[in-house]
Amino acid sequence: MELKRLLEIEKQEDYRLYKEQFLRNNIAERRKNGLTWYPIVINKEEIGFGGYLSLEIERTSNKNEPHQLQSGKNIELFSNQEHIEEHRPIVGIIKQIEQNRLKVVLTVDELPDWVDSGKLGVNILFDENSYREMNLAIAKVMNAKGERLAELRDVFLGVKPPSFNKRSNDLNSSLLNDSQLRALQLIDAAKDVAIIHGPPGTGKTTTLVQAIIHTLKTETQVLVCSPSNIAVDLLCEKLSEQGIPVLRMGNPVRVSESVLSCTLDARVQAHSSYKELKQFRKMAEEYRSLAHKYKRNFGLKERAQRQLLFAESRKMQTEADLLENYISDEQFERVQVIACTLVGSANKKLSRKLFSTVFIDEAAQALEPACWIAIAKANRVILAGDHLQLPPTIKSRIAAEQGLDKTLFEKSIHKPGIAVMLNTQYRMNQQIMGFSNQHFYNGELIAHPRVKDAVLVSQSDDALLNRPFEFVDTAGCAYQEVTSEVNPSISNPEEAALLLKHLSRLLVNYELSDLPGESLSIGIISPYKEQIRVINELLSSSVDLKKYLIQIAVKTIDGFQGQERDIIYISLTRSNANGEIGFLKDTRRMNVALTRAKKKLVVIGDSATICQHPFYNKFLNYVDEVSAYKSAWDFIY
Repeated sequence: MELKRLLEIEKQEDYRLYKEQFLRNNIAERRKNGLTWYPIVINKEEIGFGGYLSLEIERTSNKNEPHQLQSGKNIELFSNQEHIEEHRPIVGIIKQIEQNRLKVVLTVDELPDWVDSGKLGVNILFDENSYREMNLAIAKVMNAKGERLAELRDVFLGVKPPSFNKRSNDLNSSLLNDSQLRALQLIDAAKDVAIIHGPPGTGKTTTLVQAIIHTLKTETQVLVCSPSNIAVDLLCEKLSEQGIPVLRMGNPVRVSESVLSCTLDARVQAHSSYKELKQFRKMAEEYRSLAHKYKRNFGLKERAQRQLLFAESRKMQTEADLLENYISDEQFERVQVIACTLVGSANKKLSRKLFSTVFIDEAAQALEPACWIAIAKANRVILAGDHLQLPPTIKSRIAAEQGLDKTLFEKSIHKPGIAVMLNTQYRMNQQIMGFSNQHFYNGELIAHPRVKDAVLVSQSDDALLNRPFEFVDTAGCAYQEVTSEVNPSISNPEEAALLLKHLSRLLVNYELSDLPGESLSIGIISPYKEQIRVINELLSSSVDLKKYLIQIAVKTIDGFQGQERDIIYISLTRSNANGEIGFLKDTRRMNVALTRAKKKLVVIGDSATICQHPFYNKFLNYVDEVSAYKSAWDFIY
């Protein structure tokens, strides 16, 4: 009941923010808030994958304005012409976004005439579906009695302990290290629930894939879920590479290109009966077109003919629907893995399916109600994630403070014998790993020998190239943070300029080294969207870095979750006399930022501002401990 109350608080806050930024504002204000692109033009129109109408859209002005449009978001195409009631918006989904261009997939077969009149724009829409499905799941769990869901609920709530079979010591895999193998053994023995705790770079996905493959030796089919489409797609990719038949549930426009062949639409199109299905659809359309040719002023004979044509169209449509349902049902039976988001597991195609095992990846980022949607279909549940990295995104401060931010993963991981932590990381130099290891993981992580001492150029005497970690301190430089006039975000333009100057010098020195010129992957991170905008603006006009642009990604912390780069720069941004650090207080997000780099991590910030917070005070102590301190003055001239 408490969970239901908190979810309602979150929904109301989410909708309040939407109304505040969208419904009560004109186009100019919505544009400033990043919710609208206007004006736009349609560059291309085509029938896309799955028979959906696909458009390429480009905004023609205000191209430097920040926005909240991103892949998977629900949108509407609208007209700002007069007599707006005649121009009902068309709903769709963003498939892809690239600078000032969008690829969107719409829910109509053809565009209405008003599209040709111009004055077009795109709005982000509020999506209520996920809240509806989570509420239904909560009700189902609350009312469960004398069934498996009730038993799993009692295990998760601590009413009864989880049970296990005896662990098999014979279970082995040359692909897994000792801690990964222990996780596999735990999953094999679990009757109710087991947890893989995977800190950064420890091979959580590898372990999860092997656990799924092992489970399929004794089970015909499993359900694999995650709160994000990206994580689901990654698992589909890895499982497909291992020859496991996967069905990727969900709208194809929310699926990455690499796994489109796993989607239901693709599997239906590849079926031997698909030509017959297309013929039924084509005939239905032809009959309907013929029927529409009759005018209103026709006689009894013409009326009868028209009704006959409509009847034939409906008959062909029914035949097509029956055949498509048969093909679809066949796909569900043939595959070993059905994969989807947590909310996607509410799909009506899965409404009556129960699975011996349900795997939930990135469970530490999932709201508890979303997890229950999938758990309701399970006999046992395997959770994977890291509660010390990104938490779930919650918009209501009240709901978060009262417990909605505490995930099922976090509530369960401390139960005796339920979890195994993976302890060997394969991503980063041990000095880059060091602070997070001390602060978050009790010093239990071990850097694998192949990455332990990895640097950009080991034989160089240049500190930019042979040292894996630097903190560049801007204290005393008078680099003051600036609050944006159009949104509450913060930037620090001088710190951004210093970051690019440091990067430019590093890349020049790297090119002058004796290496054969290997291409480096580079990431630039800031917790603040406005700082990201400033960095991108400076980067696009930088002469020194122009040839490296293809190697550089600039994103907020959330955008780098699950990713890695050879070089990572972090712009802490905050610099003020009051020691206010805002988003930097979210230390779990900083854990993500600090663990993305493989060979070089550069953190730039004002020590005088951040040192008053215990986390950053410890961070600065670590900086001194490993001799990583640099003054900004060393790079200003």
